[in-house]
Amino acid sequence: MTTAQPPEQTGPRASQLWNLPNVLTMFRIVLVPVFVWLMVADGSHQGPLRWFAVLAFAVAMYTDQLDGQIARRRNLVTNFGKIADPIADKLLTGAGLLLLSALGELPWWITIVILAREWGITALRFVVIRYGVMPASPGGKLKTVLQTIALGLYLLPLRDIAPAVPAVALVVMLAAVAVTVATGADYVVKAVRLRAAAVRGE
Repeated sequence: MTTAQPPEQTGPRASQLWNLPNVLTMFRIVLVPVFVWLMVADGSHQGPLRWFAVLAFAVAMYTDQLDGQIARRRNLVTNFGKIADPIADKLLTGAGLLLLSALGELPWWITIVILAREWGITALRFVVIRYGVMPASPGGKLKTVLQTIALGLYLLPLRDIAPAVPAVALVVMLAAVAVTVATGADYVVKAVRLRAAAVRGE
């Protein structure tokens, strides 16, 4: 007597990881060491390598917007994407913050506050993942936009020809810090509610 073998998993479930939005997310992660190398190689000279670093940062952030649009339009939102996408963003922005502070172009306290919030919330996501996935909120998306704009302004090698740019960058960065802290507190509240709802069996 033979026993029927379960069918091999194919189709959407088997290919879920390798859909286009997830591939773009992984490409963004690969760009992080490229961006870091370009920034380190340039130092703080703000020469051609700095421009290439800005280009790598811009391409990476564009893929962030693109993969989200494709995922929603084609109904390709996956749990992997919900987790990997914010991690990819944090790797890129975290690298930018650390490099700018190490080069003396950004106050260390800003980097410490933002990274403490970002990685703290990431750790919190993993703690509560057994109860459910916390997707990015509108406030979290605003935080990402402000951080991206601020980092882009800091990265641009324009301090010698446009002295006002660093001042504008600092204002935008301070706004990003405020939203970052506020949304971090909101995520903590959501995590507590998510766990409480799971415990109650809702």
